[in-house]
Amino acid sequence: MLRGMTTVTYFADDVAEARDWYAAFLGVEAYFERSTPDGVPAYAEFRIGDYQAELGLKHRRFEVTPSDGPSGAVLYWAVDDLAATLRRLAEFGAKVHDEPRVWGEGYETASVVDPFGNVLGVMTNVHYLAIAEQNKDRG
Repeated sequence: MLRGMTTVTYFADDVAEARDWYAAFLGVEAYFERSTPDGVPAYAEFRIGDYQAELGLKHRRFEVTPSDGPSGAVLYWAVDDLAATLRRLAEFGAKVHDEPRVWGEGYETASVVDPFGNVLGVMTNVHYLAIAEQNKDRG
Protein backbone atom coordinates (compact mmCIF):
# COMPACT_ATOMS: atom_id res chain seq x y z
CA MET A 1 0.00 0.00 0.00
CA LEU A 2 1.27 3.46 -0.83
CA ARG A 3 1.70 5.46 2.37
CA GLY A 4 2.63 8.87 1.02
CA MET A 5 5.16 10.76 -1.03
CA THR A 6 8.66 10.55 0.41
CA THR A 7 11.00 12.17 -2.11
CA VAL A 8 10.52 13.86 -5.46
CA THR A 9 13.68 14.16 -7.54
CA TYR A 10 14.38 16.82 -10.14
CA PHE A 11 17.40 16.74 -12.44
CA ALA A 12 19.93 19.41 -13.33
CA ASP A 13 23.19 19.65 -15.26
CA ASP A 14 24.58 21.79 -12.43
CA VAL A 15 23.36 20.61 -9.02
CA ALA A 16 25.06 23.47 -7.17
CA GLU A 17 23.26 26.04 -9.33
CA ALA A 18 19.93 24.22 -8.92
CA ARG A 19 20.50 23.93 -5.16
CA ASP A 20 21.11 27.66 -4.89
CA TRP A 21 18.03 28.47 -7.02
CA TYR A 22 15.75 26.26 -4.94
CA ALA A 23 17.27 27.53 -1.66
CA ALA A 24 16.50 31.10 -2.73
CA PHE A 25 12.97 30.22 -3.88
CA LEU A 26 12.13 28.04 -0.86
CA GLY A 27 13.86 30.21 1.73
CA VAL A 28 15.68 27.22 3.27
CA GLU A 29 19.05 25.61 2.67
CA ALA A 30 19.54 22.01 1.55
CA TYR A 31 20.04 19.80 4.60
CA PHE A 32 21.90 17.03 2.75
CA GLU A 33 24.39 17.01 -0.12
CA ARG A 34 26.51 14.39 -1.85
CA SER A 35 29.28 14.71 -4.45
CA THR A 36 30.80 12.20 -6.88
CA PRO A 37 34.27 10.85 -6.02
CA ASP A 38 35.74 13.50 -8.33
CA GLY A 39 34.04 16.27 -6.31
CA VAL A 40 31.18 17.16 -8.68
CA PRO A 41 27.97 17.98 -6.76
CA ALA A 42 25.69 15.03 -7.52
CA TYR A 43 22.73 15.42 -5.16
CA ALA A 44 21.18 17.96 -2.79
CA GLU A 45 18.04 17.52 -0.73
CA PHE A 46 15.60 19.85 1.02
CA ARG A 47 12.90 19.03 3.57
CA ILE A 48 9.92 21.30 3.09
CA GLY A 49 6.29 21.82 3.97
CA ASP A 50 3.89 20.54 6.58
CA TYR A 51 5.15 16.95 6.35
CA GLN A 52 8.83 17.70 5.67
CA ALA A 53 8.56 16.21 2.17
CA GLU A 54 11.92 15.66 0.51
CA LEU A 55 12.78 17.54 -2.67
CA GLY A 56 15.95 16.09 -4.18
CA LEU A 57 18.12 17.57 -6.93
CA LYS A 58 20.15 14.96 -8.82
CA HIS A 59 22.79 15.44 -11.49
CA ARG A 60 21.28 14.80 -14.90
CA ARG A 61 23.94 12.19 -15.74
CA PHE A 62 22.11 9.87 -13.31
CA GLU A 63 18.73 10.30 -15.05
CA VAL A 64 17.34 6.91 -16.12
CA THR A 65 15.19 8.13 -19.02
CA PRO A 66 16.66 11.42 -20.28
CA SER A 67 14.48 13.77 -22.29
CA ASP A 68 15.25 16.79 -24.45
CA GLY A 69 12.28 18.71 -23.03
CA PRO A 70 10.38 19.05 -19.79
CA SER A 71 9.36 15.59 -18.70
CA GLY A 72 8.33 13.32 -15.89
CA ALA A 73 5.27 12.99 -13.72
CA VAL A 74 3.85 16.24 -12.39
CA LEU A 75 3.86 16.32 -8.63
CA TYR A 76 1.78 19.18 -7.29
CA TRP A 77 3.09 20.96 -4.21
CA ALA A 78 0.38 22.45 -1.98
CA VAL A 79 0.45 26.25 -1.75
CA ASP A 80 -1.76 28.76 0.03
CA ASP A 81 -1.88 31.33 -2.81
CA LEU A 82 -1.47 29.96 -6.33
CA ALA A 83 -1.22 33.33 -8.08
CA ALA A 84 1.38 34.67 -5.64
CA THR A 85 3.43 31.48 -5.93
CA LEU A 86 3.36 31.65 -9.74
CA ARG A 87 4.48 35.29 -9.63
CA ARG A 88 7.37 34.37 -7.33
CA LEU A 89 8.39 31.46 -9.55
CA ALA A 90 8.34 33.78 -12.60
CA GLU A 91 10.59 36.22 -10.71
CA PHE A 92 13.03 33.33 -10.29
CA GLY A 93 12.98 32.61 -14.03
CA ALA A 94 10.52 29.72 -14.16
CA LYS A 95 8.40 29.55 -17.34
CA VAL A 96 4.71 28.67 -17.55
CA HIS A 97 4.12 25.02 -18.42
CA ASP A 98 0.36 24.81 -17.73
CA GLU A 99 -1.75 27.86 -16.98
CA PRO A 100 -3.89 27.82 -13.81
CA ARG A 101 -6.88 25.49 -14.09
CA VAL A 102 -9.78 25.17 -11.66
CA TRP A 103 -10.81 21.53 -11.22
CA GLY A 104 -13.56 22.14 -8.70
CA GLU A 105 -14.19 24.30 -5.69
CA GLY A 106 -10.95 24.51 -3.71
CA TYR A 107 -8.83 22.72 -6.32
CA GLU A 108 -6.67 24.72 -8.72
CA THR A 109 -3.44 23.64 -10.40
CA ALA A 110 -0.71 25.16 -12.52
CA SER A 111 2.82 24.18 -13.43
CA VAL A 112 6.06 25.81 -14.50
CA VAL A 113 9.34 24.63 -15.94
CA ASP A 114 12.22 25.52 -13.67
CA PRO A 115 15.48 26.86 -15.17
CA PHE A 116 16.81 23.27 -15.19
CA GLY A 117 14.05 21.75 -17.35
CA ASN A 118 11.89 20.17 -14.62
CA VAL A 119 8.12 20.48 -14.40
CA LEU A 120 7.15 21.92 -11.00
CA GLY A 121 3.45 21.68 -10.18
CA VAL A 122 1.68 23.88 -7.63
CA MET A 123 -1.85 23.49 -6.33
CA THR A 124 -4.41 24.85 -3.94
CA ASN A 125 -6.15 21.83 -2.47
CA VAL A 126 -8.81 21.94 0.26
CA HIS A 127 -8.30 18.24 1.06
CA TYR A 128 -4.60 18.81 1.77
CA LEU A 129 -5.43 21.78 4.02
CA ALA A 130 -8.02 19.72 5.95
CA ILE A 131 -5.56 16.86 6.56
CA ALA A 132 -2.80 19.28 7.58
CA GLU A 133 -5.21 20.92 10.04
CA GLN A 134 -6.23 17.52 11.49
CA ASN A 135 -2.59 16.56 11.97
CA LYS A 136 -1.76 19.91 13.56
CA ASP A 137 -4.53 19.37 16.12
CA ARG A 138 -3.07 15.92 17.00
CA GLY A 139 0.40 17.33 17.55
